[in-house]
Amino acid sequence: MTDLTRALQETAVPVSFVAPEKRRLVLIAAILASALGFIDGSVLAIALPAMRESLGAGLAEAQWIYNGYMLMLSAFVLAGGALGDKLGLGRSFASGIAAFVAASLLCALAQTPEQMIAARVLQGLGAAVMVPGSLAAITRAYPRDERGGAIGLWAASSSLTTVLGPLLGGAFLSYGGPEAWRFIFAINLPLGALAIWLIVANTRDTRTNRSTQIDIWGGGLASLAFFFIAFSFTQAEPLYGLSGLAVLCVFVWYEAHCPAPMIDIKLFKLRDFSAVNLATLLM
Repeated sequence: MTDLTRALQETAVPVSFVAPEKRRLVLIAAILASALGFIDGSVLAIALPAMRESLGAGLAEAQWIYNGYMLMLSAFVLAGGALGDKLGLGRSFASGIAAFVAASLLCALAQTPEQMIAARVLQGLGAAVMVPGSLAAITRAYPRDERGGAIGLWAASSSLTTVLGPLLGGAFLSYGGPEAWRFIFAINLPLGALAIWLIVANTRDTRTNRSTQIDIWGGGLASLAFFFIAFSFTQAEPLYGLSGLAVLCVFVWYEAHCPAPMIDIKLFKLRDFSAVNLATLLM
């Protein structure tokens, strides 16, 4: 069961994670982190032509510069969220941001299409830990009666930054020259560093429980299902999508019968939980 799952079931906030007066700082860190993840998914819609010319990338390579990130984020987002069970939510969240920022630096410095694709894949893996960690941090930081407002602010901010991505990309390219796309990735460094500092300085994980069971089979099934579904959209191959849906059905069945599931399927009966997941899906 993930930290997000456990946090949603709790009525009280563990004092050990964040002090009440520091909750807003955790919310700011969560908004920053999710904004970085969503912007980097949308901003390339504008920047990709300039990147193709600068890197000498062909059409297929340009497609994978975009899809390499989205595939990794889609495939491993649930497994990335479960990582907090083993490392602790604060450590997991900060590690995801750090991986994302390091990969962003590699993107900014890439000189060939191959280097950019590899960096984007790594960036997607970091985002798969960072994005769910942002929502989990909010649910862990805020008590139930304040949680709805905090999640609403997080969702609204994430939606806004997703929409702003292409506009920011267009502005950078219009006024910064043909290599300005590198700044789109470089800007992640100070923003990501600020988010990491806010998490590390204001949260405290409980001691890692070495006996915590990790739902390896569930994580594998979820990652495979989401990868097939995302790959189906990438390649316009319905067969992959059908295969992904079939594996997803197996995942749901397995989670319903697993003694230590990655996610409790019964949680979808909770209105707040289902609404937040629907909002994230639509974004």
